[in-house]
Amino acid sequence: MVPEFGQFALILAFCLSLILATLPTIGAARGNLLWMNFARPLSAGIFVFLALCMVILGYAFVTDDFSVQFVAAHSNTLLPLQYKITAIWGGHEGSFLFWTFMLSFWMLMVSIFSRSMPIDFVARVLGVLGFLAAGYILFMIATSNPFDRVVPLAPQDGSDLNSALQDFAFIIHPPTLYMGYVGFS
Repeated sequence: MVPEFGQFALILAFCLSLILATLPTIGAARGNLLWMNFARPLSAGIFVFLALCMVILGYAFVTDDFSVQFVAAHSNTLLPLQYKITAIWGGHEGSFLFWTFMLSFWMLMVSIFSRSMPIDFVARVLGVLGFLAAGYILFMIATSNPFDRVVPLAPQDGSDLNSALQDFAFIIHPPTLYMGYVGFS
């Protein structure tokens, strides 16, 4: 049941990113201050829902929920805890979720640290980032969903995390790399 909450949070993040991509941008074009002021709270909402997705996927790995296809493909019961956590970004679906989560983190940082900038500029910047987030999340929901279930029966044990990824560097390398890459958005 918990992965369904992750799926729901992903859909809510998509809805908020669509609103962020349109409402503040149109508000900036029309000079509507009310619509532009939605940019910051929408960015925070997207971050919260994608953070929830990350936590739920991490929970699925830690609790060995092999009914989740991504968990079954990248973990097993004998995998050490630190690698179960880092297995979140050990495959395409989780890596893409992590990438989008990093984008939402930078959106939140822009919304927090841009208080001295003109609101129309902030609305446009966050609108473009919201458009990127909407595209990424739509792709994730449609083709690379980390919360897809194994049907009809879940395996008793999963495969394993690629042995090349079971290294300490894998714990810190992708987060720092993604933070830098996505930060250039």
